[in-house]
Amino acid sequence: MAGVIETRGLRKRYRRVDALRGLDLEVPEGSICGFLGPNGAGKTTTMRILMGLIRPSEGWASVLGDDIEGNGLATRSRIGYLPQDPSFFPRATVRNTLRFVVHRYASGSRSAIESSVDETLDLVGLGDRADRKVKALSGGERRRLGIGQAVIGDPDLLILDEPSVGLDPEGRSQVLDLLEGLKERMTIFYSSHILDDVERVADHVIVLDHGEIIEQGPMASFLGGGAATYRVVLDGDDAAAIDSLGREPWVGATRMLEPRAWEIDVTDREAAEHDLLRMLHGYDGTRVMELRSEQRDLEDIYLDLVGAGDDE
Repeated sequence: MAGVIETRGLRKRYRRVDALRGLDLEVPEGSICGFLGPNGAGKTTTMRILMGLIRPSEGWASVLGDDIEGNGLATRSRIGYLPQDPSFFPRATVRNTLRFVVHRYASGSRSAIESSVDETLDLVGLGDRADRKVKALSGGERRRLGIGQAVIGDPDLLILDEPSVGLDPEGRSQVLDLLEGLKERMTIFYSSHILDDVERVADHVIVLDHGEIIEQGPMASFLGGGAATYRVVLDGDDAAAIDSLGREPWVGATRMLEPRAWEIDVTDREAAEHDLLRMLHGYDGTRVMELRSEQRDLEDIYLDLVGAGDDE
């Protein structure tokens, strides 16, 4: 698939601080891409560069096939953007808030504009709140209104900075449902610290730390890939059997969980599925009483990549 967003050697310096250190990333067309990293990793800086709000210090980037240095209004009108802290006129109604935004994109008849507003209200689930003032909305409703502002121009790319931050579980679920529904219409690039949410909706992941990309690729590769963890319960000389197994090149760390119960990390799932049971069961009378693969989630993998110290 073509890259809706592509960067090569992208850097941003603030005085003596390197916020971005040579980013090479690609967001496939038609994907929901989760952009992950600790606080201060450079996620918001990257998004602001892609939106043309700030200039990079070095490097190259393109959005929707156009170099960001030459992006004009035509290209920017194809991008919807939700900042982490969107601002609204609190005394305006929901409908008037969207009317104000749609006039930036639409030049048709009044009925066409109203039709666009009504369609967006329905899309973000605020049709029954259309005449309510913004200040009376819940946190989740304000987030959906912010997404409504971003999508009302029917963009090809939607960039969202922490769209579900500060929401309760119901509000987060509503935002995620909305993102899943939008996938058929546009590419979505969004940052989040809520890894369960990213795992639910994203099909592509980019992990940033200290201004550098440390991993990127399809979600399926993150969750599956070649690595795996197995739990095994042995009867016999379990310590010797595990020690012998640990000499295999595809075996990583081994941990005793309790007497006779072990956890085994492997770097090659295919090799483990072929040889693990045979090697343990055949070692000097050792019997395998239990063997199962333990599924790792996105949070486990993320913490392996960046650690827990700098994140909230």
